[in-house]
Amino acid sequence: MQRMRSEYLDLELPSHRNKLRDAESFLRANAARLVCLDEIQRAPELFPLLRGLCDEDRRPGRFLVLGSASPELLRQSSESLAGRIAYLDLTPFLLTEIDNKAMARHWLRGGFPDSFLARGDAAAFVWLRNFIRTYLERDLRLYGFELSEATMRRLWTMLAHVNGQLLNASKLAESIGVSPPTVRRYIEFLEHTYMLRQLHPWFANVKKRLVKSPKTLFFDTGLLHALLGVEDRNALFGHPVYGSSWESYVATQLMGVLGETWKLYFYRTAKGDEVDLIFHNGTTIQAVECKATVAPRPSAGFYRALDDLAIERGYVAAPIAAGESYALNDRITVAHPIDLVDLLQA
Repeated sequence: MQRMRSEYLDLELPSHRNKLRDAESFLRANAARLVCLDEIQRAPELFPLLRGLCDEDRRPGRFLVLGSASPELLRQSSESLAGRIAYLDLTPFLLTEIDNKAMARHWLRGGFPDSFLARGDAAAFVWLRNFIRTYLERDLRLYGFELSEATMRRLWTMLAHVNGQLLNASKLAESIGVSPPTVRRYIEFLEHTYMLRQLHPWFANVKKRLVKSPKTLFFDTGLLHALLGVEDRNALFGHPVYGSSWESYVATQLMGVLGETWKLYFYRTAKGDEVDLIFHNGTTIQAVECKATVAPRPSAGFYRALDDLAIERGYVAAPIAAGESYALNDRITVAHPIDLVDLLQA
């Protein structure tokens, strides 16, 4: 099969943007090629033109658009391409894409290539801090947000300290001097740019009062650690966020592999019985507790939560070796995150 010729434009480069001064003429002249438009969020005005060109010629695969924002955020400034576009979320490196023996480094540094592949932890930490600075200085303005860089940094850092905890927008707002709706709006922005994940509680028909607030988890643990000043594994071991960092890591790895057919929640009663992660694919409910120890022991509240949800078998995600998962008892299996992918889908 003959390989299709392509034309690549990075819309952050002025020389490439200049080619699109007459965008319609350029795209028509390259109609026989795959046109790749990188950093499309910098030129949302192209979407109406792409829609028109797609309507003229419905051949698939004519355009590849890449960007650092979710479809929901892009749709705020673009004309709908419904029925003309397919979305694919590209994650940083997942555990399934690297050597299993590198999990500790992957957890510490996160999955961004320049961080994960850095020569040492110090170099990775510098790259992550620079990434955070660039995000605050450039991306906030790019999407039209008026919150100051200093205020956003404080909010982001505070969210890192409460990673894995219930969201209290009022308390965060009071701490940084803005309104609770503003905090929620900026958390939504962080979610749409794949910095943060909001988990909503799983509601079940049980005779118990259930927690209604969402909780937040960082998508990338490297960014979480950089915001907290955690530069190496020894610093991580002694940090209060150690357990919730593992929870973020497990959630990101599992959801990255399982895909969009699965939805992620958590379960917690007013008395504290809880399941860290609830995975649901429409027909199946799976319960996962995250324990950042090689000898985990689930709490009594986890067993009670399994009873509440009528789940016969639960799982504990632990940093043990891949392939060495084991049954802790007749209700609980302790598993490496990679092993969990198969167990959840069994």
